[in-house]
Amino acid sequence: MHIQFLGAAGQVTGSRYFVEGGGRRLLIDCGLFQERAFLARNWEPPPIPPDTVDALLLTHAHLDHSGLIPRFVADGYVGPIFATEPTRDLARIILLDSARIQAEDAKFKNKRHQREGRQPPHPVKPLYAADHVEQTMRRFRPVAYDQPLALNDAVNVTYRDAGHILGSATLELRIRENGVDRTIVFSGDIGQRGKPIVRDPVRPASADYMVMESTYGGRRHDNAQTVESQLCGVINSTVDAGGNVIIPTFAVERAQELLYILTRLVHDKRIPQLLTFLDSPMAVSALDVFRQHHELMDDDAQRVINSGQALMRYPGLSLIETRDESKAINRIRGSCIIMAGSGMCNAGRIKHHLARNISRPECTVLLTGYQAAGTLGRELVERRPVVRIHGAPHQVRARVVSLLGFSAHADHDGLIDWLGALDQPPRRIFLTHGEPNAANALAVDLRTRAPTPIEIPAFADLHELV
Repeated sequence: MHIQFLGAAGQVTGSRYFVEGGGRRLLIDCGLFQERAFLARNWEPPPIPPDTVDALLLTHAHLDHSGLIPRFVADGYVGPIFATEPTRDLARIILLDSARIQAEDAKFKNKRHQREGRQPPHPVKPLYAADHVEQTMRRFRPVAYDQPLALNDAVNVTYRDAGHILGSATLELRIRENGVDRTIVFSGDIGQRGKPIVRDPVRPASADYMVMESTYGGRRHDNAQTVESQLCGVINSTVDAGGNVIIPTFAVERAQELLYILTRLVHDKRIPQLLTFLDSPMAVSALDVFRQHHELMDDDAQRVINSGQALMRYPGLSLIETRDESKAINRIRGSCIIMAGSGMCNAGRIKHHLARNISRPECTVLLTGYQAAGTLGRELVERRPVVRIHGAPHQVRARVVSLLGFSAHADHDGLIDWLGALDQPPRRIFLTHGEPNAANALAVDLRTRAPTPIEIPAFADLHELV
């Protein structure tokens, strides 16, 4: 029995793990690499031949966990894709949007290269198209939380609520090899406790081996009340200055959480009733998935729904879907809030809104989530004085504010708390999904608490599980 780390190893994105044992060859997640330094990995042939994999187990729908599945299917994978129903429904939206953005970006770049007389070394083309996504969706098989699924007589998997986004899961994989039972827990992305809409993460009771995310190792989030007060301050001060609030927004979970909070702040008159544009077809579509699966929301959201109040809607909010509607936002005079994807500013409509607002000192760019190395969002976090958008330099004169308390990830203390529910220390813990400094910070703390060996695997590392 062994595990190979084929992504999210020494970096945040590209989640992909290969496990062989109990007569099964399994892939856990198949995510897109989003850091600029690792983009070439998206184009490399699959390290495991797709036609040799028996099943793909998906923790949740975010692109860095699901975004390479259509390419894996196009390369020959014909097995089942197991996921919760909300993950399946959100994955369809996210993957179709990814295919669309790739096609639009490729067309835009090719036009720019032609205009500039440049000849790139390789053709600019999408990784996959919409028909590959449709092929992928036919392979999905829904899984319910807390109900073991037998993959054969020696292997079963149980999905637990990870509290990260709607439908997200921690996987408990039980394998019998040579008469010995072993449990491997894949944390997926672990959510914060007390977050709006989603339920709190379920903590694992036992594990022989733990593959655990470390995105916010060494960092602590502000509490919810502090974050809401900061959000009010950002919006009100930007309105006073006569500028726009530009929010690069992750379309699934972050967009819905922001609308949930903004709805409450408007109703409580803590912020003015501004024109607000959710300029993301994917986020708009995801709202329907949230409505369809409201039974998986937390108690506070259920109470709002049962009272008949709007959960994510207030006067002045416009849901933008077409490109013409998006362009029309530029004609708005006066302050407004513009929420658009992608959340790391590396693709999508947010780049157009940034290009028009980033050099205006009266405006604010509000970052509400993790910004991976090599992305435009990270350059803004690092306060670069000039950034390139669509190939052109732009002076950063707008105020840039990061509110990490909105993150859907548990912080350092949350990760420690989640792991602390185990009845005994695992035989080994593998820290993934974190930049080296974050994974190391978490590893240092964990080593002071238990004698368990802590590994920070590198890309393609292979480990025997005995």
